[in-house]
Amino acid sequence: MDEELRSLTERLRQESRGSAAYEHLVATADHEELAEALTAAGQPLWARELAAFRLGTAGDRRAFEALVLLLNHRDPPRCASAAQALARLRDPRTARAAAALATNELRVAHALHPVRLLVELRAPESVPALITTLERRLRPHDPYRRVALACVDGLGALGDPSARRVLNEALAHPALAEAAVHALARIPKQR
Repeated sequence: MDEELRSLTERLRQESRGSAAYEHLVATADHEELAEALTAAGQPLWARELAAFRLGTAGDRRAFEALVLLLNHRDPPRCASAAQALARLRDPRTARAAAALATNELRVAHALHPVRLLVELRAPESVPALITTLERRLRPHDPYRRVALACVDGLGALGDPSARRVLNEALAHPALAEAAVHALARIPKQR
């Protein structure tokens, strides 16, 4: 069992109080059964999350919609497990969905994991979404510094020259300045 699944199952075992249904979903190798847990009426959130994670990490695209919903959840561990599964799912819709979540100002408090997922995906949508999200975080007294810092770090990791302008603007923000210096150093010099 890999570390991601171990962490998820420990958390969900507690949530489900170790129920027989939980033990069954953890043990089953039947993708049809897991897919049924995503759509059946009355399923608890822990069951849907476990099924979506297992299907997603196995490359079964039926998990996509459930994983995107979990990526936008208010509970950070759910967002983290959804991001891990989406990264392994390799669904072509993932980058567009993560970019939409990262740039949604109404849900910016939950944008950290979509931002990190965009960096991991290295998709064409990644840099524009991170730039947009970071630009909005550079307003005075913005409370979402962790999201801003993830954008700065991510733009440095992606190394795209189009990020130079916004990273230079981030230098003026004490909480971001050091990370922006490091990010700028990772972007190839223009000739």
